[in-house]
Amino acid sequence: MIRAHTVAQVRSAEDRLRAQLPAGTLLQRAATALAVACAERLGRVYGSRVLLLVGRGDNGADALLAGARLARRGAAVSAVLLGEPVADALAAFRAAGGRVVDAPVPADLVVDGLVGIGGRGALRADAAALAAQVAGDDVVAVDLPSGVDADTGEVAGAVVRAGLTLVFGTCKPGLLVGAGRAAAGRVELVDIGLGPQLPPAPVEQLQDGDAAQRLPHGDAGSDKYTRGVVGVVAGSQTYPGAAVLCVGSAASAGAGMVRFAGAPHPAEQVRLRWPEVVVSDLEGADVVSAGRVQAWVVGPGLGTDDTAAAAVEAVLGQDVPVLVDADALTVCARHPEWLRRRTAATLLTPHDREFERFGAPVTADRIGSARRLAAELGVTVLLKGDATVVTGPDGPARVNGTGSPALATAGSGDVLSGGCGALLAQGLDPLDAGSVGAHVHGRAGTLAARGVQVPASALVGAWADAARGLRGELVVGTPR
Repeated sequence: MIRAHTVAQVRSAEDRLRAQLPAGTLLQRAATALAVACAERLGRVYGSRVLLLVGRGDNGADALLAGARLARRGAAVSAVLLGEPVADALAAFRAAGGRVVDAPVPADLVVDGLVGIGGRGALRADAAALAAQVAGDDVVAVDLPSGVDADTGEVAGAVVRAGLTLVFGTCKPGLLVGAGRAAAGRVELVDIGLGPQLPPAPVEQLQDGDAAQRLPHGDAGSDKYTRGVVGVVAGSQTYPGAAVLCVGSAASAGAGMVRFAGAPHPAEQVRLRWPEVVVSDLEGADVVSAGRVQAWVVGPGLGTDDTAAAAVEAVLGQDVPVLVDADALTVCARHPEWLRRRTAATLLTPHDREFERFGAPVTADRIGSARRLAAELGVTVLLKGDATVVTGPDGPARVNGTGSPALATAGSGDVLSGGCGALLAQGLDPLDAGSVGAHVHGRAGTLAARGVQVPASALVGAWADAARGLRGELVVGTPR
């Protein structure tokens, strides 16, 4: 599990740790790790050219001290200074043979130490001018790329685009979500002893082993009922494929039984494609008479007319977990009281435009936006996007780290909702169902695409393979 902490939490933890250590110990730990990472990136240090972009704070000091170590190993290290850097670090850099230059010079590796985790808003003009010149695999960012908001991932202007971001003590939320995720490149965590000083993380990211551990497992006594029965209310005359995709992924995601309730045309398409599914031709409020379920999925391709709205209201009136997607989100935006009065678990799965129907846009702080809607409605929100966010009103938010551009295709969301609904029916709470489902969905997209765009129907077949792959990694003892 990757855990991320806010700037305020990191600052407080650093203060407590510094009080227990000799002066300068944290800087030396960070600088040593940075020098090692740079050396590994270079391959051959002696004779290499390294350029440091140095600001006034600790990140700039880290860069200077690491540069001093590289210079002592024979690298030609130059530094562009913005403002007055930490004096001791600059003195050590000069003593090791480092040189200060007025403008960037050609280099084999660039170290970004311009702005620390406390930076907010757009970079100042001088820093922005440097950042605009820096991008690529040969860029190492210290703790986060300059120009990224550490808490939100917002980029308000120019930004350093790194090949590697070396983070100290704990990850920062802005490296996992938003524009910051794209700017960070590969993220590596360095342990500087901060862990015992940190509170529970407000942001998490599942890795393969974490997702595998949360996937439901049957046993010798399992049957189709104990493995979870999921009900799906989806599809219409216009969009029968949404029903087919949602039902297919629910079956692929391990539910013991899938019950489908819907209009005659999508019902017939589901019967033809998925003979194992129990299908009922039911519409409106009658959909809940399809039979007992452990969870419902409602909305994909359903429409938003009075009949569809009656079906949504009836499903939300059931005392079992409900996943609300697509057209059902539009209906619920008109009737938020249907969500607020529920006592059972509720998982909403909007993309940005569906989210905005509830009255507020998604801001650059995607985690904060999702959490505010969750608190307003008393639900768990899965905000779909390049880095999907899953969060309830409180507790940790989870940011998904898997995926492929192949998922940006019609019907992909229907596959996600069916899979997450099946996980709800198998007993996972909404946070786990949403985050594990998003993780598997992302892995399925990668498996199905293999570098080319594929239709959403390919994701259904890849879902089970992705889940098996996760379990296989867990069994052989190599979770990531």
